[in-house]
Amino acid sequence: MTSLPLHYLRHWLLLICLCLGTSACTRVDLAYRNLDVLIPWSLNDYLDMNRDQKSWFDDRLREHLSWHCSTQLASNLEWLDRVEQMVATQQVTPATLGERTREAKEAIAEIATRVTPSAVELLQGLDDNQVRAMQQAFEEDVAKRRKEYVNVPLAEQIDDRAKRMQKRLEPWFGKLNSAQQQRIRSWSQSLGEQNKDWIDNREHWQAQFIRALDERRSAEFSQRIAQLLQRRETLWTPQYQAAYARTEQAAIDLMVGLAADSTPEQRQRIQAKLTELRSDFSRLKCLKQPG
Repeated sequence: MTSLPLHYLRHWLLLICLCLGTSACTRVDLAYRNLDVLIPWSLNDYLDMNRDQKSWFDDRLREHLSWHCSTQLASNLEWLDRVEQMVATQQVTPATLGERTREAKEAIAEIATRVTPSAVELLQGLDDNQVRAMQQAFEEDVAKRRKEYVNVPLAEQIDDRAKRMQKRLEPWFGKLNSAQQQRIRSWSQSLGEQNKDWIDNREHWQAQFIRALDERRSAEFSQRIAQLLQRRETLWTPQYQAAYARTEQAAIDLMVGLAADSTPEQRQRIQAKLTELRSDFSRLKCLKQPG
């Protein structure tokens, strides 16, 4: 349950895998086994649930996964078709990527809206010890990320960011050529101290979340959680709001440039992976009509 930049979440698979920085999403079955970390109520890293809460959580998660699989995947397949057509016709442009990004955000927003009542119900049942433990987990999370991503020289941040992006892209493109590597380097340099803006905002959002939990018996609690999960951008710091907009545009510009520099072999590789991804989606049992 975080305010991650679509690092961080991060939901529609290719766009996030390629553009917005999540790690491997090349297998649909794996993504579905871990969809609890793709929806905005990922509690396992921060909340020590008791046995009854864990059983309730698992049952409710299965319900949400079933809903998503049976009602949302058809539109996700159509989304993949649009991505595949975009690549096949070499129409990876700021306009087309911007439209795919908008569609991905809408998909994430629909999931957030769907799971919010479940999140409210679970959170209202927490005891004070669990809230304190969650606050401590948040603090440890931020401290760890500051150490890894912020408390290092800026040049090292830029270098590490470029390496992470290249590692995420290579399963799709294969070996990147020198022009593509330079684009990634330039992209990383353009983000500057974005790591600090991200971590500061993460800490800010988590603090607001804990304050909401302190008032979890109030009549306004459900509305507050809805804002925290569904309209997180309204609670971002001004610095992060500006940084997020720049980061998203930089990601789109990067992908447009990488596509422009791509070889026929790289485009074939991407097409093959998209075909594999679509095939994995199509084989999910929830899409099968009862015989």
